[in-house]
Amino acid sequence: MLSIPKDVDFNQLPKFPKSYLISKRFIDIVGSLFLLFFFWPVWIIVPLLIKLNSKGPVLYKQKRVGLKGKPFIILKFRSMVANADEIIKNDPELWKKFQESDWKLEDDPRVTKVGRWLRRLTLDELPQLINVLRGEMSLVGPRAYRFEEIKYQEKKHPEAAKLIKIALETKPGITGPWQTSGRNDVPFVERVKLDAYYALKHSIIDDIIIILKTPLAMLSRW
Repeated sequence: MLSIPKDVDFNQLPKFPKSYLISKRFIDIVGSLFLLFFFWPVWIIVPLLIKLNSKGPVLYKQKRVGLKGKPFIILKFRSMVANADEIIKNDPELWKKFQESDWKLEDDPRVTKVGRWLRRLTLDELPQLINVLRGEMSLVGPRAYRFEEIKYQEKKHPEAAKLIKIALETKPGITGPWQTSGRNDVPFVERVKLDAYYALKHSIIDDIIIILKTPLAMLSRW
C-alpha cells in the first residue's frame, strides 16, 4: 500500500513526464496481451457458465468516469441478473442502502450463483483488459467511478472534491493502491486520497509493486 506522507500537497494537479506515459502504456499493452493469452480458457468457460446460469448477455457494460472526467464504457463478465441496474434504482430502500454503503452491497440480491464465484475469483473484471488495450484504462490506477457515485460522494464529502479531481488526471485502473492495501472496506475519503496520491506520485516502480501484490490481495478474499 502507498504510504501517504503528511506533507503531500493535494492542492496541485499532477504533471506527467513523457517518459512515464510511454513506459506506463508499454506495460499496459504487454501486460494485457500476456494476461489475455494466459487466461484464454476463461474466455471459453466463463461465458458458457454465465449463459447456463441466467438469461442475458455475457458482458456487462456500464458508463464510468475516465481520464479527465471523460465517459467510457467499462466491460465486465456479467455477475448479476440482466436488469440489475434497473432493479436497484427502482427499489428506494435498496438504492439508499447501496449509496450509504459506498456503492456496494455485502449480500447483493442481484448477484447470480456463478457471479458470486466470478467476483470471489475477480474473474468478472478480466474483460477490462480490453479497456486497457483500447487506452481507456490502465492495469494500475484509481478506481473507475460511476458518475452518480462521484456526485453523491462530493455532496456527502465536500473535502473529497479536490481529491477526485486529482485522481481523474490519470486513467482508471483494473487494480490500484487501495485494492492492494490489505483491507476490504476502505472508507471513500481514504480511498480517493490514496488514488489522488497515486496520481501525484506517478511512479512506474509503484505500478510494478502493485501488480505483483495484486494476486496476493485476490487470494486474501478467501
